[in-house]
Amino acid sequence: MAPKPKKAASTETHQSIEDQTAAFLKAGGAIQEVERGVTGQQKLAGPRQIVLGKPSEAKAS
Repeated sequence: MAPKPKKAASTETHQSIEDQTAAFLKAGGAIQEVERGVTGQQKLAGPRQIVLGKPSEAKAS
């Protein structure tokens, strides 16, 4: 089995992010601070409750 490729050192990753951020700001981009706990992900799943058995039908009198 071939060995797994080594991950980049964290200093390289840090420098890459710093370079990309500088290029983004130089191109006119803006950074927006977001409060802790806020997410941009939308809730796609519905409720996780399930109903077992047949639904009850209302009897008409």
